[in-house]
Amino acid sequence: MTTGDEQTPVSSPDDRPSPEADEPATTPLLHPADGVPPVLTTASEFADAAAALSGGEGPIAVDTERASGYRYSQRAYLVQIRRNGAGSFLLDPIEEPDALAPVIAALDGPEWVLHAADQDLPCLRELGFVCRDLYDTELAGRLLGLAKVNLAAMVAEFLGLGLVKGHGAADWSRRPLPDDWLNYAALDVEVLVELRDAMDAALVEAGKDGWARQEFRAVLDRPAPAPRADRWRKTSNIHTVKSARTLAAVRELWTAREELAQKRDVAPGRILPDSAIVTAATADPTSPPELTRLPVFGGPRQRRQAGIWLAALQRARDLPDDQLPARKAPTVGLPPVNRWDQRNPEAAERAAKVRPVVREIAETLQLPVENLLAPDTVRQLCWDGIDLPATVESVDRRLAADGAREWQRGLTAGPIADALNSVSDSTD
Repeated sequence: MTTGDEQTPVSSPDDRPSPEADEPATTPLLHPADGVPPVLTTASEFADAAAALSGGEGPIAVDTERASGYRYSQRAYLVQIRRNGAGSFLLDPIEEPDALAPVIAALDGPEWVLHAADQDLPCLRELGFVCRDLYDTELAGRLLGLAKVNLAAMVAEFLGLGLVKGHGAADWSRRPLPDDWLNYAALDVEVLVELRDAMDAALVEAGKDGWARQEFRAVLDRPAPAPRADRWRKTSNIHTVKSARTLAAVRELWTAREELAQKRDVAPGRILPDSAIVTAATADPTSPPELTRLPVFGGPRQRRQAGIWLAALQRARDLPDDQLPARKAPTVGLPPVNRWDQRNPEAAERAAKVRPVVREIAETLQLPVENLLAPDTVRQLCWDGIDLPATVESVDRRLAADGAREWQRGLTAGPIADALNSVSDSTD
């Protein structure tokens, strides 16, 4: 969801960038080969689509369109599906979500091809879809060390086709959906299976296909992230707030906005921008005239909501001193590595040895270092240390406990053990 000042929608990971001079020559892909399919909305249409998909063959390309920046929820407002032998389908899941059951059953089993799966899987699961076998083209691109892993760049690189800049950041909750948006949505799955096949061949050639399978499985098995604590502290320009009482006002205004946004299913920033929250918290108005003289609050909508914001400010004033928020956010996780020299000198020494080793392996394999081994995993290992002398087995067990995949451990456990032991040797 969007909680900042911005009133323009956030961009999605597969938004198509404008062409650049150094991009490969491509053939424009402007329209689906079979035309833009109709938007399906009824139980009978969903049942027909399910029958067609069940009669198709091979992997199934899947994509969704949300309304980030416009809506509070991250629900899917359009689901795009394509399978060889069946064709493409655009499903509107809003009016009759329970009627999707036949389509859900048809997709339960075959491999899904998604681009940036972690963006689409949550809203598909919310609808009841179950993915048992995944191929993530964006993740495949990262394992291949591609400089650009957005969908347009990869389609150009592997298929020689050019996707025009589209509407990924549009308000997909709008009805009816414009024709050019539907054309864009259908193109998102038009060649996704062909891209998957080309990328898989490249992974096999690079000897990385086994790594990819383990990564795809990890995406499917990854639990939903825990809710972030004190999300109100992400309010833009909160660093300008000087007192704990004013911080409490920011928190109360943010909470009131959050409740209102959730109730109305509107992006919080469209209810009230962050800048207005900080302004009101700092000015601390006590009456409607005082509030509505502030920037943003003078419009008709904010005048109608003045009671909500004034009540939030009053709650902050009424808080006892011992219930005011701390000036600084509670520390979560490890301190930054550049502060380890004072906090944990031994950990700093381990990090100075281990992190360059991991980085060098990643560079040799043409991998982003974060895809070779999660930075949090490396930092935690360096902070905690391990019984010395470290062995491949002991490091492997530790990395496995932190969720590292077998291929990652096979490449890094030995070099990390050597690096840890070199710290011990240098301090003897």
